[in-house]
Amino acid sequence: MIIVISITLFFIVLRFTVTLFNFLSNPKLTRVSRRYDSLVSILIPARNEEANLLSLLQSIQKQDYKNYQVIVYDDCSTDNTYKICADFAARHPDFSVIKGDDLPDGWLGKNYACYQLAQKAKGEYFLFLDADDEVSNHLINSAVHRMYINKLGLLSLFPNQLMNTMGEKVTVPLLNFLLLNLFPLRLVLLTKQASFATACGQFMLFDASLYRQHQWHEQAKDKVVEDAEIMRLVKAASYNGEALLANGMISCRMYKNYPEAINGFSKNALAAFSYSVFGLMAYVLLLICGPMIILMTLNYNLIFFMLGLIALTRVMISLESGQNALYNVILHPVQMANMVVIAFLSIQKHLTKTNVWKGRRV
Repeated sequence: MIIVISITLFFIVLRFTVTLFNFLSNPKLTRVSRRYDSLVSILIPARNEEANLLSLLQSIQKQDYKNYQVIVYDDCSTDNTYKICADFAARHPDFSVIKGDDLPDGWLGKNYACYQLAQKAKGEYFLFLDADDEVSNHLINSAVHRMYINKLGLLSLFPNQLMNTMGEKVTVPLLNFLLLNLFPLRLVLLTKQASFATACGQFMLFDASLYRQHQWHEQAKDKVVEDAEIMRLVKAASYNGEALLANGMISCRMYKNYPEAINGFSKNALAAFSYSVFGLMAYVLLLICGPMIILMTLNYNLIFFMLGLIALTRVMISLESGQNALYNVILHPVQMANMVVIAFLSIQKHLTKTNVWKGRRV
């Protein structure tokens, strides 16, 4: 029992230390006043996104960076995605939409869509956005500045997550919790080791000349978590990569309800642990069972120490992510229970080969 408690406390203290490092180092994209005019190709893969896409296109059209082209790839949608894009492009000459090809063997859908988009792009920078994003002023200019001053091959941002329903609030904060609780984000840029790599596919800004040379999405064509894999590839090729929080300049509503969120997160959870069932199970056991064992000791000093570290961790992560700290502290037990559900479903889908997203097996 003493060994289990010691391991649990070490795990909690370690995660608190990582969170504190992220909080103090403040890994956010900063707004800049210097103006850039490089041509940015904004590339948007879209499959059955009629509910989201118009908001993104309107937000791009209204933002303050003007030298851009927008290309939407309609990935064999069965809804009105193509018509919405075509109607918008007819009124705005900087926007266009292309119909996607059948998915070739060996490719995942989003990766192939991004690869096809890059073949059509003309910019000095390639900016890949998800269809459920919305951009704000300062975003593109600040991101191009970051590329310039740090000589980056890839800049990835973690958008502020929008959550309207209770189902989202008990699931979506897990994304930032896992990120800032386990990974020192500044090390993506500061260390040359490819193993220190993470990224978010909701915002990926590439140096176009390097992308054309290496075709990053083709190299990661069969990867479910292609964003982190591409960051590893960029760093392995000795280029600089950086991952930051978006600081309110781009937002995303990933899912609309609880079932969507559970299904979406379970698609990627095991892949984030390199498909190690043992690794994911060990993490969840330490995350959930360890604190429960400490609670059962009825050692109040130990319990208050543990709860204090967990609460401080949630507060720091929430403040960094632009989320409601009180909600996340109160809902922490429910979010941890949902982490168990997500892990179970992810392992079950992997072992039974039933992992499906938007009608395609992944």
